[in-house]
Amino acid sequence: MKKLLLVNPVGRSSGYLLSKFSTIPPLGLAYIAAVTPANWEVKIADENFGRLEIEDADLVGISAFTSNINRAYEIAKQYRQRGTEVVIGGIHASMLPDEALHYADAVVIGEAEMIWGKVINDFENNCLSGKYIGPRVDLSNSSIKPRRDLMDPRYQFQSIQTSRGCPFDCNFCTVSKYLGTEFRQRKAQDVLDELQEIKGDYLFFLDDNLIGHSRKSIERAKEIFAGMVNLGLNKKWWMQTSIDSTKDDEVLALAAKAGCMFAFIGFETISVKTLKNMEKGINLKIGVDNYKEVIKAFHSHGIGVVGAFIIGNDYESPEYYKQLARFLVHSGIDVVQMAILTPLPGSAFMNQVEKEGRLRYRNFPEDWAKYRLSYVVREPEGVDPETIYIGDNYVKNHIYSFPWNQYRVFKTFLSMKNLRNSYAVYRFNKALKKSWQGSHYYQKYPTKFSVDHSTSLTAANSAANSL
Repeated sequence: MKKLLLVNPVGRSSGYLLSKFSTIPPLGLAYIAAVTPANWEVKIADENFGRLEIEDADLVGISAFTSNINRAYEIAKQYRQRGTEVVIGGIHASMLPDEALHYADAVVIGEAEMIWGKVINDFENNCLSGKYIGPRVDLSNSSIKPRRDLMDPRYQFQSIQTSRGCPFDCNFCTVSKYLGTEFRQRKAQDVLDELQEIKGDYLFFLDDNLIGHSRKSIERAKEIFAGMVNLGLNKKWWMQTSIDSTKDDEVLALAAKAGCMFAFIGFETISVKTLKNMEKGINLKIGVDNYKEVIKAFHSHGIGVVGAFIIGNDYESPEYYKQLARFLVHSGIDVVQMAILTPLPGSAFMNQVEKEGRLRYRNFPEDWAKYRLSYVVREPEGVDPETIYIGDNYVKNHIYSFPWNQYRVFKTFLSMKNLRNSYAVYRFNKALKKSWQGSHYYQKYPTKFSVDHSTSLTAANSAANSL
């Protein structure tokens, strides 16, 4: 029996995965394991729980993001030096397959489930090489179930994916290029059947948008949530969804009954002009002025809100960061996940920045380690990198320090009126605070603006007329 080793590499952490509470199992590898022929022994090696110890294998498969691709290349090199063939997949390799081929014998581009049989067949016939393009899976007819038995049992949250693809095409995002613009959905009953097989009390829906945007997708979400209630699954879970999910109050009510603790929503910014630059159409449609109403809608059902924000946009100023900090405290957002604007391979934003010659770090692949949403990797206009780092520290120090941190915790409990979910929000905040305190700029830059920083960009901000 031949052995396949599937590896989840962990490079220099961005800090977002520093807590057991916010770490998610590598479901993609479990899907690969599920479509591997039965005459193969399969093992998943997960570096979230310790550095990989090199072991014998006939074939090694590695999946990676941009932030950990260098660790993937390092592991690939070690195995190839031993004479073991290596396949690399995942979003980074799919966006830059020619780069990945320098470090692997083969690269899987896109979704691997439907092409993996050919990869294995070519390996068995000693002709594994080059690029393998995986067709997009018809999720409505797919019966593939991930090999959960191979994933590390120490994860607090188990994961499930019920849809793929995104009809939006935000310029900083690569989801639509990687998974397509068609919103593909599994049947509700198929999802419920899998949910009954998942052990443990905590669950994360990996979907980029669990509820979706169309009437059909919303009705499917309702069917899933109602089914979870009727089956008495008693799971505690969280999801990612878009800002327009509140247009149907019934779907939020059913989500709450089914055990939803909080929803992750990409608010991105409180600047209308920046939203336009991001091509974040759905947020523009809802309107920045209505952000608080969106949050209230979730709170009315006892669901917390994890708000994602991106800083480091052109023409941001100390005044903007102060305004953002005040908004985050008083808006009712329960958890803040704030990232620095990063051009990722395959995104329209990366294409724009490369064309304009504004990349600050371009010694690839080594510099990919900085493309983990916590470095200023491009030359911004109207704001210097130091101001962005100070702004990041300023906002996080504001929301995590006395008395505003205590105020936010108390406000969460009063708004949600749900002790269990409020505690989950508290733990998530604790994990992200730890992430910030482990960042490369936490000790290097101050948490407050000096007079010089506050006044140096007045002219640029006036010209931008955006914040």
